[in-house]
Amino acid sequence: MKSLVASLALSFVLISTLPTRAAIYEKVSDLPMNSTYDFIVVGGDHQVGVLDAEVPWFAANLFLSQFDWNYTTVPQVGLGGRTVDIPRGRILGGSSSINFMIYTRAAREDYDRWANITGDQGWSWNSLEPYFKKSERLTPPADNHNTQCQLDPSVHGTNGLITTSLSGFPVPIDQNVLTAAEQLGGDFQFNLDVNTGNPLGIGWLQTIVDGTTGIRGSSANGYLAPQFLQRPNLNVLVNAEVSRLIQTSNGSVPTFRGVEFRQNEGGQLYYLNATKEVILSAGSIGSPHIMLNSGIGPATDLKAIGVEPIVNLTDVGENFADHSVMAHPFIVNSNNTFEKIRDPANIPGELDLWNKTHGGPLVDTIASMLGFFRVSENVTLNPDFAAGPNTPHFEHLIANGLIVPNNLVPQNASFFSMSTSVTSPVSRGTLKLASSDPFDAPLIDPALLKEESDRIVMREAIKHVLAFTNAPIWDGFIVAPSGGLQNATTDEKIDEYISAAASTFFHPTSTLSMSAKGAKNGVVDPDLKVKDIVGLRVVDASVFPFIPTGHTSSAVYAVAERAADIIKAEYCVSHH
Repeated sequence: MKSLVASLALSFVLISTLPTRAAIYEKVSDLPMNSTYDFIVVGGDHQVGVLDAEVPWFAANLFLSQFDWNYTTVPQVGLGGRTVDIPRGRILGGSSSINFMIYTRAAREDYDRWANITGDQGWSWNSLEPYFKKSERLTPPADNHNTQCQLDPSVHGTNGLITTSLSGFPVPIDQNVLTAAEQLGGDFQFNLDVNTGNPLGIGWLQTIVDGTTGIRGSSANGYLAPQFLQRPNLNVLVNAEVSRLIQTSNGSVPTFRGVEFRQNEGGQLYYLNATKEVILSAGSIGSPHIMLNSGIGPATDLKAIGVEPIVNLTDVGENFADHSVMAHPFIVNSNNTFEKIRDPANIPGELDLWNKTHGGPLVDTIASMLGFFRVSENVTLNPDFAAGPNTPHFEHLIANGLIVPNNLVPQNASFFSMSTSVTSPVSRGTLKLASSDPFDAPLIDPALLKEESDRIVMREAIKHVLAFTNAPIWDGFIVAPSGGLQNATTDEKIDEYISAAASTFFHPTSTLSMSAKGAKNGVVDPDLKVKDIVGLRVVDASVFPFIPTGHTSSAVYAVAERAADIIKAEYCVSHH
């Protein structure tokens, strides 16, 4: 029954029936007819053999590719009316197969707030920490360097299916980062491991990478690994796109155990029925989109767009939360930066090294160190959505080069970068239907930096970056800010810079948020069953009541592991 957790972060609906055999099927016609299965996963393309989904450094190549849904937001008020791309994985593993593989659990207080909101202490930090560990398998870094002072192994798992590690290739700025933190002191203090539930301070970045192979970790590589595909009760149907959930009973509480999908654009519609449950795990964009297309959502909105409302759940698609982010480049006096790694002339040799040794610069992601911080006490946030006094307001990634492309930097220069991300956002957006065609992309509004509190945090975070780069250790190394940052010399100029350059960190959450059982608000109960419906459960980041103050992958894994135990207990299945 471990395959329940395979739903995590994948763009599929997972359907529970009864067992026969296991396989990956390319076409519906390949499925054995007149058979029953425990689980059928309806999902995106294969991830196996996709080089960009295996080599960590190549992650950005997957954006705006055939493996991306290629979504774009509606114009963002907080970004001066700009639209931004919001990559989502159209591949087994979903966005865990295309993301930047950063492993952060966020703050203890984040999950304790979940428990208080839902009335279920099973969502508290103390209850979820074992699930974080259960899902994780910490591996040595690819270069086998000594990690004694870089993390606390006691807080990590060693037997899970999601591989984690530390940077596996030497990064020349790392010691300077530690020295700068020591020189400046204060909130720049060193944090041995940001994944203890107390993330404040600067520490080493942990990645979702298998250090022994140099390959990206993902939910597909973990929970749909070959040994699990041999199970007789799991079947995976790839290249399928779900359009709607189908009502299968008209009792006093409607039942939704049917799924409608297609495999080709404009092609035939197919149907699958579950005898127990449909488990919806299409992510914070896909899951509410499917529910709205199914007539589950705000009745007034559905009628207006031409969809017949069946269940009036007004919070479907509401409460959309995301982390806004900016990357701040500095020109540096060095030729040993990411720009050297990205040089097209060097890629073939680096890839050959990766293939032969499972090592080299391609085993890493976009940064090697990070930090979490709060705004100073003399800054007023009204409201302040941080879950508690030890919960960060913003994050920095620290990188030995450009984190993302920037058209405003000089060509042929080398860079140091720091990002700023608002980790406890106040802004809340929506996901709505654009039309009654279930295959049309939805209207995605994460409301990035819409609220003034979030703009204040981003402004303070930028000032924090400038303070960090003024540490004495950077003298002679950092030449000047660039990419527009050099003009951000007053609060007004900083705000202009924010509107022109901020974007999403690709962490959409909370569009089907969890609330207490019996509550009138929210979409799912603490057991993740959809309110006012029989036969439908949601297991993905859309159920988060509040967005965690870190990169969201590890939180989804923990939620899915607990969901598996909840489901197994309900159906009296052994936890072993």
